[in-house]
Amino acid sequence: MKLQGEPQGERVVSTPYGEPSSPIRFVAVKGQIFALIFRHGLEGSTPPHRINYRANIEALASLGVKGIIGINSVGSLKEGIPPGSLVVPDDFLCLWSSVTFFDDRAFHVVPRLDEGLRSALIDAAKRAGFEALDRGVYVQTIGPRLETKAEVKFLGMIGDVVGMTMVHEAVLCCERGIPYASLCTVDNYAHGVGKGTLGQEQIRAMARQNAEKVARVLKELRL
Repeated sequence: MKLQGEPQGERVVSTPYGEPSSPIRFVAVKGQIFALIFRHGLEGSTPPHRINYRANIEALASLGVKGIIGINSVGSLKEGIPPGSLVVPDDFLCLWSSVTFFDDRAFHVVPRLDEGLRSALIDAAKRAGFEALDRGVYVQTIGPRLETKAEVKFLGMIGDVVGMTMVHEAVLCCERGIPYASLCTVDNYAHGVGKGTLGQEQIRAMARQNAEKVARVLKELRL
């Protein structure tokens, strides 16, 4: 989330929608200031269905962010997208759950991911030495459980990766007029895809490896 100005340190931000998932931390990377918010909390203990998405996006909006990049852990719905891959989705699907700032009136936003931020992420991955998949459909489920084999088979007819967080953030950003894109790390094959064992330890191990890739990509990000 790139900012104007030069804020430093950490800030607690209150919003009309309650408290964000974490205090906002400011980090300088190659002359750019980024505001970081941890959607699952600083300890990673907030499950996806309990995240206060509206507070998170409103807090960043109140700081005047110029764009938001979500780092999203996903499962692969396709054997051709193995764990360890990076994906920059160009579309998304979530038919069974929604979050909005407009509870008091009808407002029909056109949902989209920002092409400028998407291009910046794809280029940054190349400079970091990684080949990020530059298209893909992100399917959001409700969580916190993983998906059944039947659900994965169905979702795989439409989507490429599955997660539990990105769509709500993208839609709220559209409502606030903030460009949004996502860098997805494929931490596992979804249930029934591939031949590996699906479990928390395997997912966490791959997530740790992918975290190093994300850090390298963000260092190469030029906005």
